Amino acid sequence: MKTVSVIIITKNEEANIRACLESLTWVDEIVVVDSGSSDRTVNICREFTDRVYGHDWLGFGPQKNLALEYATGAWVLSIDADERVSNELRDEIVALLSEPRQDAYEIPRLSSYCGRFIRHGGWRPDYVLRLFRRDQARFSEDMVHERVLFAGQVGRLQNDLIHYSFRDLGQVLAVVNRYSTLGAEQKYNDGQGSGLTRAVLHGLGAFITTYFLKAGFLDGRHGFMLAISNAEGTYYKYLKLMELGWRLGGDDSHG
Repeated sequence: MKTVSVIIITKNEEANIRACLESLTWVDEIVVVDSGSSDRTVNICREFTDRVYGHDWLGFGPQKNLALEYATGAWVLSIDADERVSNELRDEIVALLSEPRQDAYEIPRLSSYCGRFIRHGGWRPDYVLRLFRRDQARFSEDMVHERVLFAGQVGRLQNDLIHYSFRDLGQVLAVVNRYSTLGAEQKYNDGQGSGLTRAVLHGLGAFITTYFLKAGFLDGRHGFMLAISNAEGTYYKYLKLMELGWRLGGDDSHG
């Protein structure tokens, strides 16, 4: 099998990181870039690898590119601390890399929300490009919702990457707050603006898309909760963008 490096970025992932790393004992190298954890994240990581590096937070895209620079394997598997490689996915990757047909692969991801795995609302199938030749790809420089930049044909794997995305509503609210701030900052840096009407319409659109157009209602009450949190995240992102315009750009519009 070709040499595989796993890259992970962390901050205060004590609750997740051990199970993540235990699902990676089959790879050749694990690279962790930590941005100032105050819990036991770094100590746990060092039980599994000596390739643990500390760096100030740069944003998701830049931080993952930094981790990519430390990797030495021919292939890179990028995963997050709250994700696990299932045994079936492990076996598929091992078999695939004995004779790869593409230089990059998307992996289906099965994600949980407040104790339930979600199969609708745009969450299933959720193909993410995570496995690629190290010299063929890199991450976008986006502060949030980064993506792998790859110019060739992308293959697809069959088995799931397991994603324990939200343990409870407290974590949902924390992520909504963090991601809406990062998303607003990115849009502001891109020269975009917002107003109250735009924030409301985008939030409403996110709910309709998640719950109705993408059949989130089939996931029962969890599907409704997810649609609401998607709407909240979108609404607050554009509301914070409006606030940035007021505070930094002198924009006093109310549209």
